[in-house]
Amino acid sequence: MGRQTLLTALGYSAQLDELYEQLRPQDGRELTRIAAALLRTPDELLEDLAPLVEGGIIRVNGGRLDVATPVETLQREVEAQAAYAGRAQRLLVGVGRAIEVLADEQQLAAGRGDPLTEPVRGEVWLGGGDVFPRVRDVMLGSDGDLLWLRPDQWRDAREARMVDLMAEIVASGRTSRAIYPVRVLHDAPEALLARMRLGEQVRVLPDLPTRLMIIGETHAILPEPMGLADLPLTVVRQGGVVASLRLWFEELWGRAAVPALGDAEPLVDLRRFLLEQLASGARDEQIARKLGISLRTVRRRVADLMTELGADSRFQAGVEAARRGWI
Repeated sequence: MGRQTLLTALGYSAQLDELYEQLRPQDGRELTRIAAALLRTPDELLEDLAPLVEGGIIRVNGGRLDVATPVETLQREVEAQAAYAGRAQRLLVGVGRAIEVLADEQQLAAGRGDPLTEPVRGEVWLGGGDVFPRVRDVMLGSDGDLLWLRPDQWRDAREARMVDLMAEIVASGRTSRAIYPVRVLHDAPEALLARMRLGEQVRVLPDLPTRLMIIGETHAILPEPMGLADLPLTVVRQGGVVASLRLWFEELWGRAAVPALGDAEPLVDLRRFLLEQLASGARDEQIARKLGISLRTVRRRVADLMTELGADSRFQAGVEAARRGWI
């Protein structure tokens, strides 16, 4: 296997990396001259460079070729990942607004008696009483896998009943996948361990914006408004909205880390989360709060990371981590 470089660590091919290295000394020169030196026409060169142009690493500016440095390339990748996380957040907010719009349209259609519309499938559960029996009935009365965002539910008095219910559902052959905030590893490892032992697939992220439960292709349950409240709850049975929430969950699932069991406790490699937080400019105190670890632990782990990466600065550590494919 060849030596890994910054571009190959970011997912680009070795051929593109080689072409990038050829172009770096040509930064700011005319496209036609660079293409001629590489025995290509300008159109052929731009076609070969299309992935780098799309990634913002190569730009054509007034007939000249601008080539980003490795440091600029990493900065743009970090910005792109931040934008990706922002899009995921906006998608959830958009879905919530879409639910409101659909509900408004339903009321308007009912008033008009419009034959080309039908009511949105779903309802809002209002306050009053224990919500657990309702959730249990929906879960047992439906098919399909279960997808969860669980930012804080392990603190709930109903968690023991929920664990028993999940054991029943998983034993029946259905799959449960849940994303937790990484601080649960320190705040309530025993609660996470209980879910893992019953067969739930678990991953963690630095932060989660809302509670969410998706049941197969048919139901999605989330607070109204979105957040951490028990009630009211929006229960969506509209196929397109449920599918949108599933897509958003899968995006988060792909970014989340997998905790392993070590010494009977769930553990996770925090290196990527630490590097992402450092790349975003977060201060040590902010990182400690978000990851649920002490300020001393943050500083010790950052120092260990810099030593492991052979870096003299935090930014240099980010460049080397990207080159190794850690972020």
